[in-house]
Amino acid sequence: MTKRDYYEVLGIQKGASDDEIKKAYRKAAVKHHPDKEGGDESKFKEVSEAYEVLKDSSKRQRYDQFGHAGVGGNSGGSAGGNPFGGGFGGFSGQNVNFDFGDGGLGDIFSQFFGGGNSRNQGPKRGRDVEATLQLSFEEAVFGVEEKIELEMNDECSHCHGTTVEPGYEMKTCPTCRGAGQVNRVMNTIFGPIQQATTCETCDGRGKVPEKVCTVCHGRGIERRKRVINLKVPAGIDDGATIRLREHGEAIGNGQKGDLYVNIRVKAHKHFTREGDIILSEQHVSMIDAALGTEIEVATVDGEIRMKVPAGTQSGADFKLSGHGVPQMKSDKRGPHIVSIIVDTPTKLSKKQRELLEAFKGNKKYGIF
Repeated sequence: MTKRDYYEVLGIQKGASDDEIKKAYRKAAVKHHPDKEGGDESKFKEVSEAYEVLKDSSKRQRYDQFGHAGVGGNSGGSAGGNPFGGGFGGFSGQNVNFDFGDGGLGDIFSQFFGGGNSRNQGPKRGRDVEATLQLSFEEAVFGVEEKIELEMNDECSHCHGTTVEPGYEMKTCPTCRGAGQVNRVMNTIFGPIQQATTCETCDGRGKVPEKVCTVCHGRGIERRKRVINLKVPAGIDDGATIRLREHGEAIGNGQKGDLYVNIRVKAHKHFTREGDIILSEQHVSMIDAALGTEIEVATVDGEIRMKVPAGTQSGADFKLSGHGVPQMKSDKRGPHIVSIIVDTPTKLSKKQRELLEAFKGNKKYGIF
């Protein structure tokens, strides 16, 4: 499916200023928010995607020059991501593996150039694990402690990952006699070559159990549920990843992998966020905007009373300092920006119309 032009999505011209882009996004995001009556989740995502590109000057420049392909989007072209990304010889930074077949040349070249033989080496650490944690807008702002329940390979509760039956010990490997490696002779086009490879019996450790664990059968791991306590810092944003070292899967006689928790933040009905800034809109009547008033403004800290001075125009922004998002690794908070929308009446009584007509006839009405 072909993507719509990002400028068209936000309803702006190609030469729009950063301020125009920001205001267009805020208006469209409020209109299409999925939690709002009449909202449209697909359009909300489309609007957010367009804004993410156009608010960034470098991305916007690539988009203006190359279209969706310039910012990694697929719009009917071939798969594979951004064709303008870096890379050598057209490989675009991908890992390219060469298979030398069964002749052993890959191992030989590896030995010649100091790479060693890693084909038969056992794993040294467990597998990394990914999880996703969804937070509310307020939880992301103020931080939260959560419990994550995962099913994974954990160390055996009987042998504690040693692979040895309790009461027994490790003994010298009978195959490699404790060396962790065995030598073999390979016949190649260069003649016979002796090569040292990792011992398959002990996986290079040089020792094997006198008796393997009767619960895990020498694997050192069990499949079970784990509950992990995670402290999410205040100010974390959607798309962030938290890494917990050695909270991933276990292996026998090795180090645990890491746990990567991907943060997803639910959209708020009234607030949007840009870095440490919280944005919202507040409606006032035409009369209140002209004469000035005080209004109650909703913030993440609760209701706050804010003064709207006389003559305020629609689109005017007011800053509430210290009511935004906490800055990571700091005790400071960003501001909350309130954008005023002046509501123009659509149905007038006869008396109201007469008053407005009289106001219109006043030569000084233009001062407002």
